[in-house]
Amino acid sequence: MSQFFQIHPDNPQLRLIKQAAQILRGGGIVALPTDSCYALVCQLDDKNAVERLRRIRGVDEKHHLTLLCRDLSEIAQYAKVDNRQYRLLKAATPGPYTFILEATKEVPRRLSHPSRKTIGLRVPENQIAHALLAELGQPLIGTTLILPDQDDALTDAEEIRDRLEKQVELVIDSGACSLEPTTVIDLSDDSEPVLVRQGRGDAAPFGL
Repeated sequence: MSQFFQIHPDNPQLRLIKQAAQILRGGGIVALPTDSCYALVCQLDDKNAVERLRRIRGVDEKHHLTLLCRDLSEIAQYAKVDNRQYRLLKAATPGPYTFILEATKEVPRRLSHPSRKTIGLRVPENQIAHALLAELGQPLIGTTLILPDQDDALTDAEEIRDRLEKQVELVIDSGACSLEPTTVIDLSDDSEPVLVRQGRGDAAPFGL
């Protein structure tokens, strides 16, 4: 049975953040609100949790998982970023964007795209996500909470608990969550940015 935490969206209770971090360190999967919609997240270096996360979503190793990072310096640790890419990232983070970039050797091979060696990264503009990332001191691996039989992401914490209470260890409720996923921008090529998915983030700043 999953636990259910009600956490304040603007002033997250540190006691609950510490408990959530401990659940993740113990191999748990957490349904986490973000500045777009809910995401499923787990520890970066937990192979079993990552495999469980993929099973819940119904996706294989070719599906890009996303690293949720605290800031641009953390992104640069896990992705190769040149000056042009850095300027684009700086203008749009934190925010509801996921960026596809070439992965560095810091990224476990099982998390990067098997043929392209790329990884999705984002810096969410959400106080709960930031508090949890700060408590853990490293990125989380995550994916939009869209179930195999659904076209849209789940956004209601009670429904998420009903659907996933035997598959995730924790559901965090912070009130209303966006219905839209992140906008996905591929910056891995040396040429122009490519719009992979239009979501909550405005693609205009990227000339798209």
